[in-house]
Amino acid sequence: MSEGRNKMLVAWTLKSLARSKSVYRGRPQCRDRRRLNKLYGKGRWRKLKGFASVRLPDDTIHKAEIHWYEAHGIGRRELKLKLPLLD
Repeated sequence: MSEGRNKMLVAWTLKSLARSKSVYRGRPQCRDRRRLNKLYGKGRWRKLKGFASVRLPDDTIHKAEIHWYEAHGIGRRELKLKLPLLD
């Protein structure tokens, strides 16, 4: 992962999450399943997306699309802010 992208990932905070939708679910669709199992433990990994209010470093709040991985008993991991912002 590039350093500029890494800075962007830690530069925002999630305010509230609304409406989530499954992007990938099950064995063959989740391409990163092997890596996620190694890092966070075995689980039924799903890739999800939703819309949320996020606070940026300049204290402005925007609506944005968020993507993340989730498994039962493990929770949300690797939240990613998708640009451009929606408002």
